[in-house]
Amino acid sequence: MTDKDTLTIELGSYIAENACTVRDAAKKFDMGKSTVHKHVTERLPSLDRPLFERVRGVLDYNLSVRHIRGGEATRAKCLHSHRDK
Repeated sequence: MTDKDTLTIELGSYIAENACTVRDAAKKFDMGKSTVHKHVTERLPSLDRPLFERVRGVLDYNLSVRHIRGGEATRAKCLHSHRDK
């Protein structure tokens, strides 16, 4: 197993265990979001299919609630800016 393979498994495990976003994993492992996404969507399926299925579930959930999180962030930003005035 190469270093890339080990990193891919670690990224997948982190995302699955913490149910976190790609952005959170990228921050934790000090790498780009695109790199993390490439590892867990392209490399992980051939290394550990069950782990990939768990990660895919987390990623699909994050995608399904993305619009809600964005709305909450905008709302908080607006409330904060109106409070300062």
